[in-house]
Amino acid sequence: MTEQQKKPRRARGEGGVRWSDSRNAWIAEKTVGYDGRGKRVVRTGSGKTKTAALRALADRVKAYESGLVVGADRYTVGQAVEDWLTYDRAGVAPKTLRKNRDDYTLHIKPYLGGRRLKDLRAEELDKWLVSIAPGLGRSALKQVLAVLRRAVDRAMARGYAERNVVSLVKLPAPGHAGRPSKSFTLEQAKAVLEKTSAHWLHPYIVVSLTAGLRTEEVRALTWDRVHLDVEGEALPHVEVWRSVRFSGDTKTRLSRRSLALPAVAVSAFRAQREWQATKRIQRGERWQETGLVFTTGVGTPLSADNVRRDFRRALSAVPGLVPEDWTPKELRHSFVSVLSASGVPLEEVSRLVGHSGTGTTEKTYRHELRPVIQTAARAMDVVFRPPEDDGEAADTWDMEPLFDLPGQGVARGA
Repeated sequence: MTEQQKKPRRARGEGGVRWSDSRNAWIAEKTVGYDGRGKRVVRTGSGKTKTAALRALADRVKAYESGLVVGADRYTVGQAVEDWLTYDRAGVAPKTLRKNRDDYTLHIKPYLGGRRLKDLRAEELDKWLVSIAPGLGRSALKQVLAVLRRAVDRAMARGYAERNVVSLVKLPAPGHAGRPSKSFTLEQAKAVLEKTSAHWLHPYIVVSLTAGLRTEEVRALTWDRVHLDVEGEALPHVEVWRSVRFSGDTKTRLSRRSLALPAVAVSAFRAQREWQATKRIQRGERWQETGLVFTTGVGTPLSADNVRRDFRRALSAVPGLVPEDWTPKELRHSFVSVLSASGVPLEEVSRLVGHSGTGTTEKTYRHELRPVIQTAARAMDVVFRPPEDDGEAADTWDMEPLFDLPGQGVARGA
């Protein structure tokens, strides 16, 4: 080959291409930087032709410059989710971990498990979601998508993906409608309190309906957080500081709250204390002291299934209600509904139920909140009252007792 026929030397920094007899392929390599010890960091690409080798090298260099680790091009969706389940879920409840793994095993692995993460596309995820939607409600579908999104987030943080394509997709219409939230009307709430009085779960129902505690907060309530015999100007109150969550803490920081108790709830707590004292004597050595307010007949903690089953049995005594249509959490919804219908401002309702802001209250309990905001109308009635009108505008805070059972009223508190 003459001097004129020789190809020009590749510029410094472009790397080189050589033939490898052992691999029977062209090898392109390039120094992309130096590590902390001053050692060269080299990326290579191979192919049957020089062009293919250089193309493979360009992909490796791009991956390096994007912060991707070696092997990211072979990392699969299944590996990403398995890594997330193994290393990023150590602090969650076993029940939650089982649910996450079931979502992966049933809905992600069969469809996307073997797919390389770098090749995953939004269009592909849209088709996948549509394919699994018929068997899932919106909440379940949202949870499955969250498992995949959080797994890819972790993979991206560790250099296995450049972006999280899962964040680009939206949920399709679910296969079936979720269970709509609802609440008792004031008349129904009064009937529930009256007609369930003979059932052993009655105190639980009263406290849930008149104090607005979450089901997991009621089941975790201990006697040392219930203050009935108070002195001076203090009012009977309950400290909602725990729940049956895996951590034992309340759902959010603002969920930790102290609530003044209406008289009907005070009576319910006293009845529950007497019931436990009787059971403690009857069961003898079988009784297990846990310090919990609401327990089984031998003192052990109540499960969600215990409460749901017996709540529906108690509702069978209330005319006009179908017990299977109701769950214990709707006692809390009814608490919000009654307060809102009585004119309590949304901000105050939000504080009472332990929400982080009014937005959460509006989103979760939008059907229970009073649709007509009367604040401005009432204020204008006062300001522009006709001269002949000597009456005063109604004060929505000056309420009669909501649950006026025989011998009971409402203890007012700040």
